[in-house]
Amino acid sequence: MPKVLISDKMDPKAAQIFRERGVEVDEITGKTPDELKTIIGAYDGLAIRSSTKVTKDILSAATNLKVIGRAGIGVDNVDIPAASAQGVVVMNTPFGNSITTAEHAIALMFALARQLPEADASTQAGKWEKNRFMGVELTSKTLGLIGAGNIGSIVADRARGLKMKVVAFDPFLTPERAVEMGVEKVDIDTLLARADFITLHTPLTDQTRNILSAENLAKTKKGVRIINCARGGLIDEAALKAGLDSGHIAGAALDVFVTEPAKESPLFGTPGFVSTPHLGASTTEAQVNVAIQVAEQMADFLVSGGVTNALNMPSLSAEEAPKLKPYMALAEKLGSLVGQLAHGALSGISVEVEGAAASLNQKPITGAVLAGLMRVHSDTVNMVNAPFLAKERGLDVREVRHDREGDYHTLVRVTVKTEAGDRSVAGTLFGDAAPRLVELFGIKVEADLVGHMLYVVNEDAPGFIGRLGTTLGEAGVNIGTFHLGRRAAGGEAVLLLSVDEPVTADLLTKVKALPGVKTAMGLAF
Repeated sequence: MPKVLISDKMDPKAAQIFRERGVEVDEITGKTPDELKTIIGAYDGLAIRSSTKVTKDILSAATNLKVIGRAGIGVDNVDIPAASAQGVVVMNTPFGNSITTAEHAIALMFALARQLPEADASTQAGKWEKNRFMGVELTSKTLGLIGAGNIGSIVADRARGLKMKVVAFDPFLTPERAVEMGVEKVDIDTLLARADFITLHTPLTDQTRNILSAENLAKTKKGVRIINCARGGLIDEAALKAGLDSGHIAGAALDVFVTEPAKESPLFGTPGFVSTPHLGASTTEAQVNVAIQVAEQMADFLVSGGVTNALNMPSLSAEEAPKLKPYMALAEKLGSLVGQLAHGALSGISVEVEGAAASLNQKPITGAVLAGLMRVHSDTVNMVNAPFLAKERGLDVREVRHDREGDYHTLVRVTVKTEAGDRSVAGTLFGDAAPRLVELFGIKVEADLVGHMLYVVNEDAPGFIGRLGTTLGEAGVNIGTFHLGRRAAGGEAVLLLSVDEPVTADLLTKVKALPGVKTAMGLAF
């Protein structure tokens, strides 16, 4: 009989579900890391919340461990690479807190509109300052939604029930899905200019970090009120403080901060500022939901091998896994590449396989492409939930199988539809194992997609490579590999360079200043 340890306080229903499914369970909470190390070797599964830190050291002692289940969305307390290396599946429950977080955002919106915390403190102090607290109605106001996924769509639904107009910015939101949600799809600048209230519902990625920067906050309507129940780091907190002090921003409510626990902040005490200690998921119902979900998922895996919401494992049968593993590595890299390079809103994606790839189960390959593509915009996506997230955003996903064999014995091609037109990349496997890019936006180029890379589109002209090399050398950037492709002599050329460090904004500015450069971007794999 499989054996699971619940090491953090969790709703009793979790243990009940394990036992009903034929899994032995122990509830032992509050252990130190050393104490956990001494007992973890006896268990097949570990169910946690946020308190238990599953480090490489803990995993080294977990000789029988097969699955870790996180009751909740965040897995910062799990060393996922170490777990993967040890063959331990890591699962979370990404949708168990959705309604609770959405309701908290609505609650904070009301708190800002009617100055509830300040009015409460004033009244309880015996002041009765009725004329001081002049609020605003939510009815007929415009709510700007940054992120229109699972939680964002619930907020939009509630806001429409309050008779608000909702405008939404989300690169994956299609016009059809926007109509279905009853929101108006807009770009970020339009949202900033029109919104009376702005609420954020996007993960923290390189693309969303400081999305409400000082520059973007300056574009907002005077008197805007801002709510963040998503992730710390989406807002420049210093710029938010300046906006509140100047009166340009009428109010701000944060449930999340760049540094947590937020025991001190320049924002504390600022008029118009409301804060809560990361309560987005803190309701009785949400705690029950995530406990039930993690127990069901772990029991399914331990008893029957079913995989749900795994962060490091696709949905696969034992027979398919060895053949599909290299293809999925290739597919995820191609998805990540096109996600980083394709600009504008995406409306559709096509995954084509030909040659040897055409004889395989295409679903995991497509899942890997979507995971790579959507990871650019989401920190919780994986090969299991990526298709669901794509469908939720109305992204048209097509799978195409070609029995023919072309220039390569096996090929995977990924094409995305954007406002600027179709963008296509293709890759193959060398030696049936090593992923290799062979085509980029119609240009033949052979490259390994690894680590940090610099992508440059330039006019093919003598001396350019030398000038680029000099620029990188002067910046102290070491080149690992160098890949070049071009449409025709003297035409458009593409360079992909692997470099030892992340590509900085300062370096990109210098590269873009070189004669003939059309585009320059930093990539990461």
